[in-house]
Amino acid sequence: MGRGDKKTKRGKISKGSYGVSRPKRSAVAAAPPTKKKKAKAKK
Repeated sequence: MGRGDKKTKRGKISKGSYGVSRPKRSAVAAAPPTKKKKAKAKK
């Protein structure tokens, strides 16, 4: 279990592949930011 093992994070780094143990991006970072509406000033 280490650099040669494809199922571990360290093995995926050495092979240069991605998967469950080494995802490309997290789900939170991939989500687009939501736009906030500005409240209109009351006169």
